Amino acid sequence: MATKGVKSRIASVKNIQKITRAMEMVAAARLRKAEQRVEQLRDYAGAVRRMTRQAAEAAGNIPNVPLLSERESENTVGILLFTGDRGLAGAFNSQIVRAGVRAAAELQGQGRDIVWFAVGRRGVSSLRFRGNDPEGAFEGFTDRPSYADAREIASDLIAAYVDGKVDRVDLFYNRYVSAMSQTVTRETLLPLQQATILEAMEQAAEEQPDSGHSALVEYEPEPDAILERLVPAYVEISVFRALLESTASEHGARMTAMRNASENASEVISDLTLQMNRERQAEITQEIMEVVAGAESLV
Repeated sequence: MATKGVKSRIASVKNIQKITRAMEMVAAARLRKAEQRVEQLRDYAGAVRRMTRQAAEAAGNIPNVPLLSERESENTVGILLFTGDRGLAGAFNSQIVRAGVRAAAELQGQGRDIVWFAVGRRGVSSLRFRGNDPEGAFEGFTDRPSYADAREIASDLIAAYVDGKVDRVDLFYNRYVSAMSQTVTRETLLPLQQATILEAMEQAAEEQPDSGHSALVEYEPEPDAILERLVPAYVEISVFRALLESTASEHGARMTAMRNASENASEVISDLTLQMNRERQAEITQEIMEVVAGAESLV
């Protein structure tokens, strides 16, 4: 009976291993596509940042654009968490929630109020479980987000900032480094002050060194009008990039988690097989002893 029970456990572990290997292969295929989307967006995002910086410099003084104006006091901070719709991805979801909750506790200790936003079912459910019902909940697209999804999120964040519901918006997402490594990143999205634009452009310039050629830019319409259009696009691009970084990180984390699960299953199968062989040997030895004892009793 003991041997039969071990055989059943081995069969169960093998079935689980088949599932984890299949999930690893699916995650690997999706990761390759997500990596391509992240790489392609980085160039586009850099171009938008360059245009925004140039328009801001041409405008001279920052025009009266609400998203560029810094509030005198930051009484209310909006926190947007980027998580996934599904689990089985290691610490991918939990580390974002922990980082957001820890930052919220620090801000509340400073006397500030928190307004929550969350992308992904895991983040939404975790916040609600903690009694923090998010102002904005965005679910159902984290496997392959579109620009329309980013526009919807950005629109809600811009509306909350312009209407005075929040004085600042911070993003928490996993920045993709590799399939084995994702970094929890915190960025301030709003307000988009001039220093923030220039800082982003300096980083983009480091990634793409200047070729040494410069061109005189003429604006039609005026830089102020162009900047008013570019700033919302800048917000949308920033949200979209965070979405793609988070998606690639999720697929990488899930692939790694499923690979580890498959390797652990192999170790469990090996241990159970060894246990089964020992029990089978013990049963055979017991049967031989019973036969010998029976034979001796007949002598």
